[in-house]
Amino acid sequence: MAKAENNKSNRREFLVAASASTLLANSQLKSMAGAGTTAAALPSITLGDYSITRLIAGFNPIGGYSYLGPHMNAHMKEYFTVENTTDFLLRCFEVGINTQQFDPTPLMIEVLKNVREKKPDMQFLCLHSAKSRWGTVAEVIKASSPFAMSHHGGVTDTLFREGKQEQVHDYVKAVHDKGLLAGISAHNPDNIKRIADAGWENDFFMTCFHYLTRYNDHPDDKNKDKYFGKPFSKADPIAMTKVVKEVDKPCLGFKILAAGRAGFSRDGVGEAFKFAFENIKKTDAVIVGMYPRFKDEMAENAGWVAKYGI
Repeated sequence: MAKAENNKSNRREFLVAASASTLLANSQLKSMAGAGTTAAALPSITLGDYSITRLIAGFNPIGGYSYLGPHMNAHMKEYFTVENTTDFLLRCFEVGINTQQFDPTPLMIEVLKNVREKKPDMQFLCLHSAKSRWGTVAEVIKASSPFAMSHHGGVTDTLFREGKQEQVHDYVKAVHDKGLLAGISAHNPDNIKRIADAGWENDFFMTCFHYLTRYNDHPDDKNKDKYFGKPFSKADPIAMTKVVKEVDKPCLGFKILAAGRAGFSRDGVGEAFKFAFENIKKTDAVIVGMYPRFKDEMAENAGWVAKYGI
């Protein structure tokens, strides 16, 4: 009986400590977001008439897409409330990041309104597709007012696999018809190359450093059973950046940190940023998801881009 009581006590102490840690992290982020300290302008590229910092804030942690399992997914979603997400983006702006890539979720629609009231110069790029549950191109533009929209990478790879790639092309045309810049995202480097070779009129690409749709495209691959979930291969960034350097249009590289796996080693994050900027064009940028619950990843990542992205 005493052992059971001790276990209950330990659990209570853990939950109290965890709650206190979350409150502290939220307080620290709010403090950072209101500090008013602005870093020197980050290196930038041009998309259409827009100047885009070579570091773009990503959406995946906000949406609870950790690629590290359901517990981390829940951890991220619990943290990224409207208030915390607003403070996160304000902090991004303060350290020099002027653009975020977002999914048009109800939470993000509210966040965009909050951020624009305080930082009207912050720019937003929407990741979307004709299959999106969040509405049509016209509906999403009305709700979120992005300067650009990009076709979702997983959907792109699926449509190419099914021989329906013209649906992706039609999406680009639909976005252009609304007066916005149009991008195409893909995980499969061959799809990026095929689009570039065909001369589609998209304005930019989003290029995943890891071929996460590999086993959907190649279900008979003998390596399939070696992985739990999505495969992250050290060879993938080399294959994608080879294509990135061959295409003329700007590319926005994403998952350059392998969904946080680069941070498993002491120097991994810095090495990942260094590799990215040494292997993409000067006209390219990177999109990085950040999770500020434990440290100021925004300032840290901005520092890597200031160092390697020049």
